[in-house]
Amino acid sequence: MSVEGKADQDLRIDGNPDRAEGLREIASAFDSGEGGAAAQRRRAWRRFRRHKLALASAALMIVLVLIAFPLAPVVAPIHPHKIQIREIGLAPGEAGHLLGTDLTGRDVWSRVVYGGRVSMSVGIVAVSLYITIGTILGSIAGYYGGRADAMIMRTTDTVMAFPTLIILITIVSFIGPGIFNSMLAIGLIGWTGVARLVRSLILSIRETDYIMAAQAVGVEEKWIIIRHILPNVVAPITVAASFGIAGAILTEAGLSFLGLGVQVPTPSWGNMLNEAQNIQIIENMLWFWLPPGLMITICVLAINFIGDGLRDALDPRMSLE
Repeated sequence: MSVEGKADQDLRIDGNPDRAEGLREIASAFDSGEGGAAAQRRRAWRRFRRHKLALASAALMIVLVLIAFPLAPVVAPIHPHKIQIREIGLAPGEAGHLLGTDLTGRDVWSRVVYGGRVSMSVGIVAVSLYITIGTILGSIAGYYGGRADAMIMRTTDTVMAFPTLIILITIVSFIGPGIFNSMLAIGLIGWTGVARLVRSLILSIRETDYIMAAQAVGVEEKWIIIRHILPNVVAPITVAASFGIAGAILTEAGLSFLGLGVQVPTPSWGNMLNEAQNIQIIENMLWFWLPPGLMITICVLAINFIGDGLRDALDPRMSLE
């Protein structure tokens, strides 16, 4: 019986359309001669499309990125730093201000748009930094083992033993607040989970036949890691990075809320919340803090849904469950 026939039989037996569809995808790849990375990408895309929340979240994030980066001067023509003394504390819709103005007369809509640029940049750069650090250290620990593994893992355990926020506050107190320092501080702290993930994956991969064959024919160890091992851990790292961006945005918002992150007048969603700590503002001027708070929530939720979709799409076992 063919694989597609087996899929149809399984569908009749257990009524699980997702499992049968996964078997059909594999069968079609074999029948059509597909193989390699291109076929894997197509199958991953088909699985990702079935995750409706992830697909909608990806579309939403594309729109947010376009608004915050290339389209920001168009959709928010008023400069976010511009102070207008005669227009202090205007409610949404007054004098052409879509979301009103703050206590210095700056346009809230413009600050939300440009604040999104800052917050998302911090998330992307910080995650790129700690993914790089974690992947390098995890690869060394997992492949070489021995003293290198013990030293890296004990360092990882030590860093993870301290509360993240306390370490971040300590680092920022030494290097000073600011957008680039926030990126650096978050990047220097977040690598521990990635290092442990990569190490555990490489420990299982390094004992496979094709790795031992590469070692037997004399391939250099660095090329074994780069060409044969790391490509097999890209999918889990991608999923970890997607969740990490959401966490980095929240961390930046927390640092900026405490006054230790991005400094005014540069807007970020976190320092916009910091400027609205007064109880009278919280009760009577919702447009000060509600837009940045909603944007943090929406952005983090969307990125988490994308992470769920990537996890399902990049794990072949998910299509057969």
